Amino acid sequence: MDGKAILEKWKPKAEAFFSTFPWKNTLFFLFFLLLAFIFWLMLFFQKENVEGTYRLPLKYIHIPDDVVFDNPLPEYVEVSITDNGAAIFRLDISKKDSLEINVAELTEGGNNSLQGDQYRQLIRSRLFSSTNIRGYYPMSINLSTSKLQRRELKVAFDGEITTNRANLIADSVTFLPESVTAYGSRQSLDKLEKAYTEYTIFKNLKATSQLPIAINRAEGVKFVPDQVDIFIPIKEYTERTFEIPVTAVRLPGGLDVKFFPSRASVSFSVTLEEYRKISPEDFEIELDYRQFHQNEDGRVELELSKSPVAAQNIRISPSSVEFLFENKKSE
Repeated sequence: MDGKAILEKWKPKAEAFFSTFPWKNTLFFLFFLLLAFIFWLMLFFQKENVEGTYRLPLKYIHIPDDVVFDNPLPEYVEVSITDNGAAIFRLDISKKDSLEINVAELTEGGNNSLQGDQYRQLIRSRLFSSTNIRGYYPMSINLSTSKLQRRELKVAFDGEITTNRANLIADSVTFLPESVTAYGSRQSLDKLEKAYTEYTIFKNLKATSQLPIAINRAEGVKFVPDQVDIFIPIKEYTERTFEIPVTAVRLPGGLDVKFFPSRASVSFSVTLEEYRKISPEDFEIELDYRQFHQNEDGRVELELSKSPVAAQNIRISPSSVEFLFENKKSE
């Protein structure tokens, strides 16, 4: 049974149901329910000394690069408050801006802890003047730090880069900046040779790109900056193919070799600028007799002994050929 037939079957039943449905009573019920909710809100807004809990996100600013905190820092402070209902409601629905803690300013005089009136006033700056603070947690924040060693490290890419079929990576990727400063204990820094990026996949790139990329975290080490730009040079490439003869070198005197087939197709990618500059003479397939003459299967893998730098993604077809030795005819 198709959908149209099912619809025709149930249509009379649906019409009968909705024609007898008590819409008037339902609408009256919903109307009075809405009124009750509005009256409840009015009473709630006018009520005094309403208790609530307010979570403030913490943001630590002006942290010296060459220090590390001795203890984990809390991400939030839970504040227990009382106020009228309207204020509590506004606090609940308002966007909670981070409470900024200026580490350099607080620790300048040797004070390594945020607590007491200073902490309380900082929390109050994010509340209404009518709001009463009943308590908060954590009651103090330990800002004690330890001095770190430093070391400059070159940035290295960890990931994959692919381009569309008409483009290739023209050169090595570079970074801006090329190196970052690593802060940590001497033992932690000695384990590092480079600052590797987070494993990242760039897909189907079509043009030269400069993209942000994060430095991969290392245990007990802080990188400054912790993000760099990766520069990926992309050029448009085209395909070209040449037929190259297969030859052999270092043959003993009086011995000749024949290859089957005697020529191979060499395909490669080249930029449009270099397309006309490359010729078949730029490629050679010269096989060393000393490396293949004992092959029992009578086959040898093909390798280029000469190729231009501008040729990229080189492929040889077939990848191997058969060979047969012959004695040279004496003249």
